[in-house]
Amino acid sequence: MPFSVPELTSLKHSPDALYFRGNAELLKRPKISIIGTRHPNQYTRSVTYELAKKLAQSGMVIVSGAAIGVDTIAHQGAGAQNTVAVLPCGIDIRYPVINRDLICSIEQRGLTISQFECGFKAREWSFVVRNEIVVALGDILIVTEADIGSGSMRSVEYALAMGKSIYVLPHRLHESAATRKLMAEGKANVIDDVDLFVERVSERGKQLIEDSPFIAYCRTNPIYDEIVIKFPSDVFEAELSGIIEVRNGRVYVV
Repeated sequence: MPFSVPELTSLKHSPDALYFRGNAELLKRPKISIIGTRHPNQYTRSVTYELAKKLAQSGMVIVSGAAIGVDTIAHQGAGAQNTVAVLPCGIDIRYPVINRDLICSIEQRGLTISQFECGFKAREWSFVVRNEIVVALGDILIVTEADIGSGSMRSVEYALAMGKSIYVLPHRLHESAATRKLMAEGKANVIDDVDLFVERVSERGKQLIEDSPFIAYCRTNPIYDEIVIKFPSDVFEAELSGIIEVRNGRVYVV
């Protein structure tokens, strides 16, 4: 069944509709995107699971791409009922096959979504499309481990363009070179205390729930022209009051 999602309307190539199986109400809750390598080390596996579990327990919904590695661990940590899996294929194709049972569980208790019609098999380019949607749906992006030149770093580029906050784990030398580079360049914040991070993010999530429809939409960093059409009176008042500001053609809540 096709449907639209407000967070995706500001994408350069926004999908006309998404197809879903499961509980679409999850999309109305505060969401965190978690991504990373398909071959995480034991430290990454442990902390990714802990993060996803504690964020879900605090009321957040975890968004990821159902791939092996970090994606799988994030979905498992959150629990099927608190996660959204974005697929690079039609929702009738449980891909990758190794995650068939996990995806079926998310269909039944959580939510699977796809931009592609039933029967569409994953292509190299469809993973890129999937990754952009994963990033767009989350209020922030967490990259728990990644190598330079990886698909995760392509997702980071999307997050930076969308004005999303990016968080990474602290890694040892010679591990997760890409996330350490993001830290060194000041493009990502470090999660050095899981419980404190969850507490802060959860408070932000509560604010999102309490937002008016206008402010909630502004937090998706939409294109200015789009929000003028959607909320013509609210946007001008918010600008004058300093509630929002416009940077590079997009709207941001101050």
